[in-house]
Amino acid sequence: MILTNYWWMLIWILGGEVLAIFVPKQQELVNGKKVERWTMPAALILILPYILWAGFRSDNFGDTYSYRYLYDAVPSSLGQVGTYVASVSKDKGFAALSVLIKSFFGESEIPFFFLLALFQMLCVALVLRKYSSNYWLSIFLFVASTDYMSWMHNGVRQFTAVALIFAATGLIIKKKFVPLILVILVASTIHGSALLMLPIVFIVQGKAWNKKTLLCILASVLALVFVNQFTSILDLLLSDTQYTNVVSDWQSLTDDGTNPIRVLVYSAPTILSAVGYRYIKAEDDPVINMAVNAGIVATAIAIISMGTSGVFIGRLPIYCSMYSTGILLPWEIKNMFEDDSVKLMTIVTVICYVVFFYYQMHIAWGLM
Repeated sequence: MILTNYWWMLIWILGGEVLAIFVPKQQELVNGKKVERWTMPAALILILPYILWAGFRSDNFGDTYSYRYLYDAVPSSLGQVGTYVASVSKDKGFAALSVLIKSFFGESEIPFFFLLALFQMLCVALVLRKYSSNYWLSIFLFVASTDYMSWMHNGVRQFTAVALIFAATGLIIKKKFVPLILVILVASTIHGSALLMLPIVFIVQGKAWNKKTLLCILASVLALVFVNQFTSILDLLLSDTQYTNVVSDWQSLTDDGTNPIRVLVYSAPTILSAVGYRYIKAEDDPVINMAVNAGIVATAIAIISMGTSGVFIGRLPIYCSMYSTGILLPWEIKNMFEDDSVKLMTIVTVICYVVFFYYQMHIAWGLM
């Protein structure tokens, strides 16, 4: 099942609204509250094409060629896993995973991409089905924001780490820090940037818009104003890590930072949470509080990336934006507007994201 027309990504999800209308919901307990959720079969049907499209990709969008080349170089025997992993300088967990897949499924890269896509999309879907107040809208936003293309067709290694941590959302909410830290450490063997989540899981705790998150926004603004000093400090901090050359790399690539339009898209749920703070405060839901704070962190990092690097810093907000776009925004639409306005706001949101999808896919990337 090869994706030949990128519009099918939106056609399928918009058509998938039929499932939301006609498939009956089921009652479940989430954090002690009885809520309506999609049935598991319907939730899986909605995401199935996205797994297949990512698994059977035929294009060389983004990093696809690099991953094909990497997979070709991986040994096909489990007996060689130790030697190969020892020869790799970073992200050894992903190297071991690649050897494991090739040992069992052979030389073709299709099982490699397919199994990674299956894991990533299941992690995304299961968490959103449980914690989002509108599962269909959450999946739509994941696709229309182009996070699906950006990550499942491009930054596969990092998004595998992101998906693994995202699957541990329940541990973040319940403040089970010991197993959570273990999950993050495992994820960091897949992509070293996952270590960023070690301080973040503590920052996002507590009430929405608390002092810790306000400091994040202040720090991001200062970093943007004093960008030269910030990059010098960052270069020093990363000097003894696997990212020792990051600053010089993005400067040599003349990386001019993340597009402000994308920063605005990432920031939209956070801006709305500030405007409608009274609703969030009145609800005092631990899931929404965490999602708001994660959104603030994502916004802060995105602001920094605007004045530094889109290739390196611009890839970091995904660890937190999954919560603000996938969980927070649907809740805001449902709870911050009158009942007769919710459908209108949903339609407006869908239209805005379709426009962004067209801009990013056609104008920015030239894919259609």
